[in-house]
Amino acid sequence: MNRLEKSIDSLLKNYDDYGMVNRSDTENLPGRESIENIVRGLEELLFPGYLENVRTDNGNLRKITNEKVNQLARNLIHEIEKSLVFSARIGTSTCGHGGCRASAAIITDDFFEELPKIRIFLAKDLEAAVRGDPAALSADEVILSYPGFQAIAVHRMAHFLWVRQVPLIPRMMNELIHRRTGIDIHPGAEIGESFFIDHGTGTVIGETTVIGNNVKLYQGVTLGALSVKKEESGHKRHPTIEDNVTIYANATILGGETVIGRGSIIGGSVWITQSVQPESKIYK
Repeated sequence: MNRLEKSIDSLLKNYDDYGMVNRSDTENLPGRESIENIVRGLEELLFPGYLENVRTDNGNLRKITNEKVNQLARNLIHEIEKSLVFSARIGTSTCGHGGCRASAAIITDDFFEELPKIRIFLAKDLEAAVRGDPAALSADEVILSYPGFQAIAVHRMAHFLWVRQVPLIPRMMNELIHRRTGIDIHPGAEIGESFFIDHGTGTVIGETTVIGNNVKLYQGVTLGALSVKKEESGHKRHPTIEDNVTIYANATILGGETVIGRGSIIGGSVWITQSVQPESKIYK
């Protein structure tokens, strides 16, 4: 037996001993490439004509939209079903009397019904970006090139699936946009309307963060937890940011009981672990 054959035997034994194998003879997990394709298709659906190489006009918009929705729905049902089967297998949830396929179909129908509402939120986010950044020359420029807007668009879709308790997929969606933009938003975070992240690289928003309306963040902002103890899972660990708050670059705000009062301005590179009264200005 040569060295490579020995290595193969050792690797196969390691598979048996330690697991971490997505076996084809058991319930398959959602595929990264499949989720990436779904996210891309959903972005095209949110912003017709911006991201694909297809000319869109009033004559063909219904046909194109119909084809995309039906294809994406089939793919999303398939991936959600795999997620639900996985969750049922490890005992964290059940699929109900109709089975995982039926549950996946219901969630998918609900998701596509929600898309027009998500677009309304995104229209307000888009307006906030154009209004809040002097360098933004047009709404078109924001849609095509602003990482913060891309991140919130995917987050709003992933958050819906998170609220519906779909396993795995919401985290996969947000990790895709994290890799693309450098912005890390947990799908559990609750974010109000007219939200804008300027520049965005290195921004982190934790799972139990609650953000109000008309909030603006800059690059490197962390809305995080004071503790990362596993037993605190399920508790509010991340801060609440009330309406009309601006947080400048590299500020760090930690803790589930920390509230940044409405109308406050938080300066760059400050470290906050206690609540801030409304209309405050914190620079150090």
